[in-house]
Amino acid sequence: GCGRRCCPGRNNECWAPGSGGSRCYCDTYCERTRDCCVDQRAACRQAALDCVVGPWGPWSGCSSACGVGSQARGRHVAVPPRHGGQPCPDLKQRRGCLGDQLLCRTAK
Repeated sequence: GCGRRCCPGRNNECWAPGSGGSRCYCDTYCERTRDCCVDQRAACRQAALDCVVGPWGPWSGCSSACGVGSQARGRHVAVPPRHGGQPCPDLKQRRGCLGDQLLCRTAK
């Protein structure tokens, strides 16, 4: 079985002898492929840690001084996921904006 051998992600080197001489796996990807060792969940899943992200930063200025443009904002990963924890949500957002700086009004 897996015992103390638990590997994050997809790792073909992270295996143990299974029943009938076949290999079973102790990585977190084995749950998707359904080829985990029988003790994988008990040995590896206990330490699962979900992703934690920080707050959203401020929106950037509009990318266009005059007319249609876009704004962006982001956030950082405070705690990365470990041992099969929930993955991180989106770290960047974009939205449309309309640039209307003084220069635009003067040009009109």
